[in-house]
Amino acid sequence: MKKAVLPGTFDPPTLGHLNVIERSAKLFDSLFVVIAVNTLKQCLFSEDERVDMMKHLLKDIPNVTVHSWHGLVVDFCRDHEVSVIVRGVRALADFGYEFELAMTNKQLNPDIDIVFMPTDPKYFVLRSSAIKEMASHGADITKMVPEYVAGMLKKKMGI
Repeated sequence: MKKAVLPGTFDPPTLGHLNVIERSAKLFDSLFVVIAVNTLKQCLFSEDERVDMMKHLLKDIPNVTVHSWHGLVVDFCRDHEVSVIVRGVRALADFGYEFELAMTNKQLNPDIDIVFMPTDPKYFVLRSSAIKEMASHGADITKMVPEYVAGMLKKKMGI
């Protein structure tokens, strides 16, 4: 059984995230979507809210499970006997950052392989930070995030 991890902050989850997750789920027998909890990052949504959103959005994909994790992703991989980390990339700038991260993870655990999954071109510019900013100004974000997430953003921001 080939298992993979797809980690991220998912604050909030975008259509680009879902695109990469759905495509990755077709490549692996089991896909762990891991909500990375980074105390150095200030998230709009709490850990529980992000987990709940992802579970709601991914409930119809049987080989995908959602977890939160407070440590290094390579440690999650070790604890769950996973040998592949999937990373979504949008542009060259993403790739540079993701490549450095991949090399760091490879140093921490040489048995880990990293797969870079480019996003579908229609989701090329979706960044969670930009979506949060647009939502805070009342912009229509329904082409960037699932309807469920748009509702959660409006509720969270009191819009």
